[in-house]
Amino acid sequence: MRVHTVKSGIIAEINMIPLIDVSLILLIIFMVITPFLVQSQIQVSLPKAATGVKGGEDNVIKVQLGADGEITVDGKPVKLPRLENELILRFAKAYKKTVLVEADKSVPVERVVRVLDAAKKLGAGKVGIAVKPEN
Repeated sequence: MRVHTVKSGIIAEINMIPLIDVSLILLIIFMVITPFLVQSQIQVSLPKAATGVKGGEDNVIKVQLGADGEITVDGKPVKLPRLENELILRFAKAYKKTVLVEADKSVPVERVVRVLDAAKKLGAGKVGIAVKPEN
């Protein structure tokens, strides 16, 4: 009579439950943090105009000028001397070279003109100033 002994080996399998738990927690964290990242842009109080028209948001390079002198280009903080270099980088990636200046109503006109001048000098096809429509 022969006795067959079965050697019990180690059964190795990956437990997916902790991986799924960590992935879901990271997803929830990113979902909660994303609105704060989007709101990190500077706050601009736009001037009102009777002829304000809602423009398209496609292929527009937004330059924001804050009341405290802060400048952002598409949400990225930029110092005034580096503004032209940042616009050159944006123009290289843009299909249409349109620049929209969102300046706080307390910003001196000279600063807005500097931005518009830099944009036109670098070859912007269209430039505009963002306003709030009067109601």
